[in-house]
Amino acid sequence: MKSFASRLLPLLLLCPAALLRADHIEEVVVRGVHDTRTIEVSEALVVSPDTAQLLKKAPGANVNSNGPLSGIPQYRGMFGPRIGVLLDGVELAPAGPNWMDPPLSYAAAGQLESLELYRGIAPVSVVQESIGGAVRAITAQQGFADSGEVASTGHLYATGQTVNQGLQLGGSWLASTDSHRLRLAALTESGNDSEFPGGDILPSEYTRDRFDIAYGYRWGKHTFELGYVHSDTGDTGTAALPMDIDFIRGDLVSLGYRYESGSWLVDARVFGSDLDHEMTNYHLRQAPADGAAWRRNTTDSRNRGFKVAATYTHHDTEWVIGADGLDSTHGSDIDNPNNPAFFVTNFNDSQRRLLGVFVESRRQLAPGLRSEFGLRYNRVDMDSDQVDGTPAMMMPPAMALRDAFNSADRSRVDHNVDAVAKLWLDVNAELTWYAGIGRKTRSPSYQERYLWLPLQATGGLADGFNYTGDIELDPEVAHEIELGLDFNGERLTLSPRLFYRDVEDFIQGVPGTDPAAVMFSAMAGNPDPLQFANVDALFWGFDMDWRLRLSERFQLRGLVNYVRGERDDIDDDLYRLAPFNTSLGLDYAGRNWGASVEAIVYADQDNVSETNGEQQTDGYELVNLAAWWDVNTALRVAAGVDNLLDEEYADHLAGRSRVRGNPDLAPGQQLPGLGINGYLRLDYRF
Repeated sequence: MKSFASRLLPLLLLCPAALLRADHIEEVVVRGVHDTRTIEVSEALVVSPDTAQLLKKAPGANVNSNGPLSGIPQYRGMFGPRIGVLLDGVELAPAGPNWMDPPLSYAAAGQLESLELYRGIAPVSVVQESIGGAVRAITAQQGFADSGEVASTGHLYATGQTVNQGLQLGGSWLASTDSHRLRLAALTESGNDSEFPGGDILPSEYTRDRFDIAYGYRWGKHTFELGYVHSDTGDTGTAALPMDIDFIRGDLVSLGYRYESGSWLVDARVFGSDLDHEMTNYHLRQAPADGAAWRRNTTDSRNRGFKVAATYTHHDTEWVIGADGLDSTHGSDIDNPNNPAFFVTNFNDSQRRLLGVFVESRRQLAPGLRSEFGLRYNRVDMDSDQVDGTPAMMMPPAMALRDAFNSADRSRVDHNVDAVAKLWLDVNAELTWYAGIGRKTRSPSYQERYLWLPLQATGGLADGFNYTGDIELDPEVAHEIELGLDFNGERLTLSPRLFYRDVEDFIQGVPGTDPAAVMFSAMAGNPDPLQFANVDALFWGFDMDWRLRLSERFQLRGLVNYVRGERDDIDDDLYRLAPFNTSLGLDYAGRNWGASVEAIVYADQDNVSETNGEQQTDGYELVNLAAWWDVNTALRVAAGVDNLLDEEYADHLAGRSRVRGNPDLAPGQQLPGLGINGYLRLDYRF
């Protein structure tokens, strides 16, 4: 096996040479402002249908990819519901109990202006629960015009890629006067099964359509906004999960109000979404030979929420006071199209209501010394209706599980408190020292609390185990400290961070001890299930981004990411953490064209979870090339090649194949990364 250093050195040497041979650049700008990283994507060269993949451009971030549209953000080792996600100020809980539709999948990259990652400990004012971090997706908008005359802009784009014959077509039109503004946008995209050097990933096809409309009205110091989004995902493979997407249809509505006057700024928003989802284990992948094993899961999520925040600025102090809430109700019914009598009520009106209040201050304590202090209280109410299913009518263990669940007091209330303190010390115009401490909390998800029958409805864990929930779970409580600096010199910019996080009552699958659950799994021919439980966990690591300006036209840039996660109660590593990785890019920016070459290296991942049956993976290295050319002021043509060397590798965060009948990948084999991929993008603005 090659060492990490032996893989890295040839790629570092390759970067300058490759740039001289190719006219390529990836136009994704990452802008850093101390505690945030903003990925500017309004004019970016984006071809992946999975918006979450953009997060790999930010320090500390990565993606657990369960399918072409099902990327789950990971930040410093935490992922899933531990990462708070806002879509133009709107929150939602996915319709899929296995997170085939994570929140960020409702943000189409082609229609975004930026993707903002809050680096390190997220402010308490950003989102309700952010124990693992926070992300904001911001759609491209147009400001109000300076006069009553109509001003308008438009954007049409088309992309294509070879690795899956993927196509994307989209566009937007924005018009405004000094009092009104209107935005219309539409997107359609599709792709076939993806290729890797050893064959095809089955199934990994996808299809999705989306339509947006937004209207704003300004009256003096008052602004009103109304937005509507319809998203329709069709046949889409998720090879790391036990089922594939038949459809995901959703409507998202929001109404916003903004008031600005002198020292005061008030933002208020109410929002809701109705999401419907159906998945199967037979319509895209090879169906089970026994018709009795066919399964279809029909699910839904109903979300209603609000947020109001008032910001007061006086001299060198800014205060933010607010309240927010999110009420989500989930249903999940499993059936068999070959047997109308078979059913399982997996989740029945499982409710999660969160109501929070917060206060935050940002102050200039002294010359060169700035601070942020925040305090939040969240009340989380959860409940679920009674369940049933054919197995509980025929199999005594399932009957025992159903009766125990239905007879239990399923109502729970958690009282959670978050606190954040940060300090920045400006040593001079170039160097700033940073220190932050925080306490963050998260209550269990409805899957972790109310999964009554051993199944794989686990929020996208994709470890292959059946799980049961635990009504008695306690909230997670994390205490974190981070230290670092920001250096912004004339040529060199770098921002390293060290972090350490101690999590009490971390929710993790452990070997199940319920005799009925173990017996039911054995009768169904499955391994012993895991059960969600509270354990203790530790996370620590280092991340950094940096840039070095070589000349007026050339620059070097890179990332370094390292995270470890361990159980603190037993000798085991935590599941599905990104291995150490680094990247190095060389960019050239001309007057109307640019080019780039990038080397990405991932180390071996030997620190894996024995509890989750996780497999070790070997390291790998990739080379990507890209280029753009502004033909004129309206038209941009961009092209590139990802994985130029057609490296065959296993992406540690991609999970394992759950599909039978693929001659190129055996069930249980680690899913490979994509092969060489050429792509083209056209952007026309008018």
